[in-house]
Amino acid sequence: MSKTTLGQKIGSLRREKEWTQEELAEKLGVSAQAVSKWENDVSCPDIMLLPEISKLFGVTVDALLGCEPQMPVQLIPKEERKKIDSLMLRIIVNSSDGDKVRINLPMTLIKTGIELGFNMSQVSGSSALDGIDLNQIMSMVENGLIGKLVEVESNDGDNVEIVVEEV
Repeated sequence: MSKTTLGQKIGSLRREKEWTQEELAEKLGVSAQAVSKWENDVSCPDIMLLPEISKLFGVTVDALLGCEPQMPVQLIPKEERKKIDSLMLRIIVNSSDGDKVRINLPMTLIKTGIELGFNMSQVSGSSALDGIDLNQIMSMVENGLIGKLVEVESNDGDNVEIVVEEV
């Protein structure tokens, strides 16, 4: 799956607002040709225009640029918590050697694995994740925590993130 370009994102957001290129250009004080060039990925808007473009479309600059938003840790009140089967555990490992590991596991699978006595290496197939305590993660989730629960950068440059989010 290819990544959406800045130009494609601007074009998509403009069409959602049902604006013409001319209307967007007028709102930003640029030419319609400039907007056309952005949307066709011939050029990019001036960096100083990004906050104004974002504001017009009601998105963050990060969202406009296609950056994944950081999911903050949230404590969800008991009455608003989602069922465990609507949550996903995401583990992201970026090693200093350039290896990238992405593990996406439904929390129901994690719960079943815990009940069967599995550890993380048995669930993921990777001994590098042995230090991850599934019981602790499940306990946090059952107590209403979601978001980026763990982010660790080791001395040798490996980076591990553990995120629980709704699917």
